[in-house]
Amino acid sequence: MTERIDIVDDDVDHLTALADLVEAAGYIVRAYSSASDLLGAMSPPPDMVLSDLRMPEIDGIALIHALREKALAVPVVLLTGHGDVAHAVEAIRAGAEDFLEKPYDSAHLFSVVRRTLDAQAARREVARLQRVLCERDEVSILGRSRAMRSFRRRIGELASVDLDVVICGETGTGKELAARAIHAGSARTGGPFVALNCAALSDATAETVLFGHGAGVFAHDAAGRAGKLEAANGGTLMLDEVEAMPPSIQAKLLRVLQERAVERIGETAPQPIDIRVIATTKSPLRQVEGFRPDLYFRLASTELLAPTLREAGEDIPLIFGHYAQLAARRYGRPDPEVPWTLQQKLKRAAWPGNVRELKASAEAYALGLFDFAGTATAKATPQALADRVADFEAREIAAALDAHAGNTLRAAETLGIPRRTLNDKMRRYGLTSNLDPEGEV
Repeated sequence: MTERIDIVDDDVDHLTALADLVEAAGYIVRAYSSASDLLGAMSPPPDMVLSDLRMPEIDGIALIHALREKALAVPVVLLTGHGDVAHAVEAIRAGAEDFLEKPYDSAHLFSVVRRTLDAQAARREVARLQRVLCERDEVSILGRSRAMRSFRRRIGELASVDLDVVICGETGTGKELAARAIHAGSARTGGPFVALNCAALSDATAETVLFGHGAGVFAHDAAGRAGKLEAANGGTLMLDEVEAMPPSIQAKLLRVLQERAVERIGETAPQPIDIRVIATTKSPLRQVEGFRPDLYFRLASTELLAPTLREAGEDIPLIFGHYAQLAARRYGRPDPEVPWTLQQKLKRAAWPGNVRELKASAEAYALGLFDFAGTATAKATPQALADRVADFEAREIAAALDAHAGNTLRAAETLGIPRRTLNDKMRRYGLTSNLDPEGEV
């Protein structure tokens, strides 16, 4: 066994006997005659502590508080005398893992020890998984609504085929998250994911950034440099806000995508590249003035539409709570509760910035800086009353459809409107009643 158990007891005879017993069972043991000595030797911390309850200066309960103040999540099992059971109960309330009443037999001792160590191992595994989830948060697509389930399913389908993709959606709908999720789920996941913001490209720099340049072309960089296209070789290139790409560069990019080969500026030998291109856009590329139709058709082997929060209104509290929890853990705060009344207010808000705006508000909430009346939603460009009503109505209809798995008859009954009226409103808001192909509800 590799678990380490620290034992503290001011009764030296009992301390020695207990340490020998635990060590004989295969555990690594360190013994201390005072809690202050133990607290001074917490680097690295043990897997658990066996401590006497009654000790001078720092007793068992004070030891528990001291460990908590040091932010050491070390489980403590207290050893109590017959008359100390009431104090032991108090210690459990203070955070002790368990207690053993003296005299105890070895079988009971090691049963408590094993249970404590297993619980500690489980907590560590949960913490590890939470860290992994935080690290993978950039490819997390949250939500239980039909819109989000369909979005995730479509991402999975696109990840399995090596096609270029255009992702269209409003600001803050998670287009980059979707692009990263497609890459992460594809055969290219071991390759690079290179993101390029096309809106930040100028006519003067676009060609160098995309294609790179050969040795000696620029005095400040005599060795030459690879562009974004070469950097993405073997992986995925994301062209963010592709609709803003300078017209002067679109024809050159089209040729590269057709031939899957790139020439650095100042060189004549083309370099083959193996890349997948995922382009994101806020506006349908067919409607963007100045965007080459042939480049659009080259990029859009298939298209993916990112849903807005209006289409996934019931997911708003879930997404808000998720990002609030991540922020709380990042800054060492307790996991925040999102009360029902706040959840309802969140669902009624407009959220023109979609998930990006919701995430910012959730992080502010986790840090105690959240004032719902003062969120970005309230300060955003004012909507006409009719638009606000339409947003709310669309979310309520989507929620009713979700609740009844797309059954329009039952949804209409829940909303208290005729089915024909519901169908008219669904057409107006672009909502569908198709059942989830996977049969989820």
